[in-house]
Amino acid sequence: MTLEDRMEIQECLSHGMTFKAIAARIGKDPTTVSKEVKKHLTIKDGKSELEPCRKLLRAPFVCNGCKQRRVCRAGKQYYYAPSAQNEYAALLSECREGVALNKQAFWDANSVLTSGIKKGQRLYHIMQSQDIGISKSSVYRYVQRGYMDVAKLDFPRIVKFKPRRGRPAEYIPKRLKIGRAYDDFQAFIESNEITSWVEMDTVIGEIGGKVIMTLHFTFCNFMLGLLLENKTAAEVSDKIRELKTKLQKANFSFGEIFPVILTDNGGEFSDVFAFENDARGAKECSLFFCDPMQSCQKGKIEKNHTLFRDIVPKGKSFDDFSQETVNLIFSHVNSIRRKVLHGKSPYELFAYTFGEKLTETLGISSIPDNDVIQSPKLLK
Repeated sequence: MTLEDRMEIQECLSHGMTFKAIAARIGKDPTTVSKEVKKHLTIKDGKSELEPCRKLLRAPFVCNGCKQRRVCRAGKQYYYAPSAQNEYAALLSECREGVALNKQAFWDANSVLTSGIKKGQRLYHIMQSQDIGISKSSVYRYVQRGYMDVAKLDFPRIVKFKPRRGRPAEYIPKRLKIGRAYDDFQAFIESNEITSWVEMDTVIGEIGGKVIMTLHFTFCNFMLGLLLENKTAAEVSDKIRELKTKLQKANFSFGEIFPVILTDNGGEFSDVFAFENDARGAKECSLFFCDPMQSCQKGKIEKNHTLFRDIVPKGKSFDDFSQETVNLIFSHVNSIRRKVLHGKSPYELFAYTFGEKLTETLGISSIPDNDVIQSPKLLK
């Protein structure tokens, strides 16, 4: 579990939720949650000599959510996420330190392996014929770290191993999704009778290079793009604040134009308050997240990206782009007449709704029908 999972468990316990309900919230098995809580119990003030409360003999085994804990004189125990995380980290560090053998056992295993490998024997044969006391994966790990007398070149398979891909460094913390999940989005638009919203995503050029953040108005398929130097939450937050400042100078309100935003779980959108709050900290916008791996929940922006890819094919780098280049691309995309709009273009409907002053502020202009280019030729 991560610290975010443990913080979620502590918060849910304080509200008296069952293990089953907590497990459904964090995507774990109820037994896993039960073991986590029982493994990391904290006795308050170290008063273990006090007779524990009888309620602690059954789930949830802690006093976090008990309403009588302030007046109860029995021994108490709690689940605290930070201390649980520290205990987990300490155990993880201990089990990964050094070699899981004593000195003599390690050198005996090293001698057997070295002798067999020098004879051309395969690792499986050596392990089946000799009891070396370590697993195959441990052998590979020790060789990679240079602990043994044999090298990677002595093994026909190790030299073919590719390094594992690392996980993305950024993510959306679970606590920020509370009240912002897709179910919350559906309930919000239904209770407020909202029929259109803004879908948000990022389009990638070459890995590690510039990216484009796209904002798509579902009622008319109007889309604008913001060029990002990198795919990080800090860069996204800066661009959103720049957009808010630009709109304010033109006497527009970000909250009125972008009242509801639906996006995916990309870590670049983790600074939710940069979207939702204005400069004074007051909420002006509602941000929601799709369910993981469910891009179909914001299908309109995904489909509209195909028009962008007509001009900028996948794999094309954005590093030579400027914001003016991005504005030019989306000016042509928004000037394409659509069947779903009964022959109108997204630009026409958006400008009719908000006025051409706003389209000018956003950097999007109208392209005459005969001048619309829907191919890579536009960039030439």
